[in-house]
Amino acid sequence: MANLKEIRNRISSVGSTMQITSAMKMVSAAKLKKAQDAITAMRPYANKLTELLQNLSATLDGDSGGAYADQREVKKVLVVAITSNRGLAGAFNSNIIKEAKRTATEDYAAKQVEFVTIGKKGNDILSKTETIIENNNQIFDDLSFDNVAEIAEYLMKQYADANCDKIILLYNKFKNAATQIVMNEQFLPILPPESDASNSNAVADYIFEPNKEKIIEELIPKSLKTQLFKAIRDSIASEHGARMTAMHKATDNASEMKDALTLEYNKARQAAITGEILEIVGGAEALAG
Repeated sequence: MANLKEIRNRISSVGSTMQITSAMKMVSAAKLKKAQDAITAMRPYANKLTELLQNLSATLDGDSGGAYADQREVKKVLVVAITSNRGLAGAFNSNIIKEAKRTATEDYAAKQVEFVTIGKKGNDILSKTETIIENNNQIFDDLSFDNVAEIAEYLMKQYADANCDKIILLYNKFKNAATQIVMNEQFLPILPPESDASNSNAVADYIFEPNKEKIIEELIPKSLKTQLFKAIRDSIASEHGARMTAMHKATDNASEMKDALTLEYNKARQAAITGEILEIVGGAEALAG
């Protein structure tokens, strides 16, 4: 059994750790509320914009949909992996890294796969085994639509210049504080709308001015920038939710460990006191004898 001083030091250390994890949990909870409000407000707009774009693209003939709707044989794939710059968020980053490696080795095993990373954690791991052509860790220092638009324009140029035949987004979609869904989402080329009876005549409700081609030309870049911005917003909300949950569990575990160490300390202290009493009694009996 460890001596009393060692146990006291361990109790003090666990108590300090518990204070840190509890503080981190509260900070993440405060940040989560803001991030959750932002992505909840943005989703309807982004989804409707994507739906409108798909419906418009489906009605255009030939190359009228522009370079971003060009469906070509997939030989080279560009994967955009969105993680975070910090850890201590449970499986938040590792889930994206696992999905990125699975995508490269299973989904596109026979293709050339390159990566664009957004977030330091993903870049640090993936750069050891995969080809990284662009890294954007700094985006989280000053997150804005304009800064994200620059990354989207880079991706759009890669596709328009035929440097890749497909672009995939990998990110955590926020569901709630305890649940994040790993998304494997096609960014380019633009996917056609799902053909079913409910939306087959959806475009008939629109009046186009000046014309569909001009609207497509203006709408596609904006829609793609919004899609990437939404993915990053989703990832940020998921990060704070995952970190809050991880720190909550860590605080609970530290509390249980502190209780167990306190019990061990009390047992050791009781055993030491009992030993001293026995020694005193034994000495007294020896003197009496």
